[in-house]
Amino acid sequence: MAVEHRVLLGIGVSSGTAHGAIAVVSPAPGVDTHEPRTDDVDAATQQVSDALETVATSLLERAEHASEKAQEILNATAKMARDRGLKKAIVKELKNGSGLTRAISDAIQKYADMFIELGGYMAERATDLYDVRDRAIAVARGLPMPGIPELSEPSIIVARDLAPAETATLDPDKALGIVIAEGGPTSHTAILAAQLGIPAAVRVGKVVDFATLAQAEGATMALDGGVGEVIIAPSQEDIDLLTERSEQREAALADSHGVGMTYDGHRVALLANIGTADDAKRAAEKDLEGSGLFRTEFLFLGREAAPSVEEQTEVYKTVFEAFGKRRITVRTLDAGADKPLKFADLGEEENPALGRRGVRLTRIREDLMDSQLEALAAAYKATGADVRVMAPMIATMEEAQWFADKARAVGLPSVGIMIEVPAAAINSAQLLSIVDFASIGTNDLAQYTMAADRMQGELASLLDVWQPAVLRMIRSACQGGTATGKYVGVCGEAGGDPLLALVLTGLGVQSLSMAPTKVGAVRAALKLHDLSTCQQMAAYAVDAPTANDARAAVEKLIHPDVKFLI
Repeated sequence: MAVEHRVLLGIGVSSGTAHGAIAVVSPAPGVDTHEPRTDDVDAATQQVSDALETVATSLLERAEHASEKAQEILNATAKMARDRGLKKAIVKELKNGSGLTRAISDAIQKYADMFIELGGYMAERATDLYDVRDRAIAVARGLPMPGIPELSEPSIIVARDLAPAETATLDPDKALGIVIAEGGPTSHTAILAAQLGIPAAVRVGKVVDFATLAQAEGATMALDGGVGEVIIAPSQEDIDLLTERSEQREAALADSHGVGMTYDGHRVALLANIGTADDAKRAAEKDLEGSGLFRTEFLFLGREAAPSVEEQTEVYKTVFEAFGKRRITVRTLDAGADKPLKFADLGEEENPALGRRGVRLTRIREDLMDSQLEALAAAYKATGADVRVMAPMIATMEEAQWFADKARAVGLPSVGIMIEVPAAAINSAQLLSIVDFASIGTNDLAQYTMAADRMQGELASLLDVWQPAVLRMIRSACQGGTATGKYVGVCGEAGGDPLLALVLTGLGVQSLSMAPTKVGAVRAALKLHDLSTCQQMAAYAVDAPTANDARAAVEKLIHPDVKFLI
């Protein structure tokens, strides 16, 4: 039976094309549905300890023979397996009567949920936790640890999600490409694929189901890791077209270097979103102008008590030193409500998305804000870095003034706010009269403008930044910057879309912060257009009746080479 020709779209994370056989990674064994409840907690606790240690040891053994970058990732995953808090969480589930593998699964899922709620980089760390979960459950059940099958021929590897430990040991001569149904552009798998030079795409929907059928019939697959296109049962014409398009993309990116600017010299700073000190070191090696969003939540996650001023200071110094004289924009703690911290639990809320998170939490727990600002100021004074500090979830003048007073009191040189709620976008001129700059979080701004939960996939179309109402909010925020002479940037996912980057520039955005791997394409797109064209694109998009109409109107104005970048 012939396999149906299908074209699937995801996110390209490692450029290049591939064509060949399909190798689908088998799923992990999962929870033992027939296991009894735990009666002997001590014995079960020992089994958990043994399983986690076996996982950690096996990962460290792999690290001994891996590349430097792979060693970092394998060591980090092994550290997760040895995390005391994780073990305590599993034991708590055992004490509640859960069976052994159920306790492992449920406890790790709760940890992963915290990461996922944080979004961005931290959400993609959940994959590392799931890897620990799957390996520990396999050990507990006496089964082989999950992994990539032995490749009898060079193949494109397809998986629902691929553990970093597996990607780290791939042979580029055997792995033609990697296609992941889930994952993210800054996941460890994406980073390793790019380092190994293996074309890769993530978030490719139902690829596992289609690939499994195709593999059974001996069909092949084609992949463009630049744009994230995957073709099941490709024709020769498909293969030739992908190869040509890859070559054209590489040509379009060839001159993408230096500062961000339009064709006529209008500057738009191109920056990196980072979540850890390791992120900072990786991003600092790239051709970009600094960081437009340093998420600091990773320092606070999964802890019984808040990190000390001294601990925070050392981490911040590491990040600041990595970027040298380039700017670093730090977002203060964004937690609370749907991102709970054990040491800052304000209780359950009816509607967490509209609850006490971000600055609303730290105004109640001033000690958290005070200690973080003290650490940031100490790191700034020790390094002399170009540090800019901003608070999340600002909605009122009182909140902006409260944060600005605190940040300036400790000697921080540049104080800003996140614009994530409509109130801040509408009143940006008033808020910017208090602070030095603003950065628009497009993910949350879309959520609150459209009243659509970011975590509910069925509402994805409402969360599209191309929605004219969202673009009008961004325009309003930028108008406040123009009125006050203050700087307005974007640090949400929209900043990394080459087409949206042109629209945002036309709206008045002065910097774009994104996953480091996206900077090249955005820089290339900007250089192909002058500012007046970007402004025309923005006007068309804002006035469009629907999100689809907005994008279509802009596509009519783009330089032909941009189609190779999006």
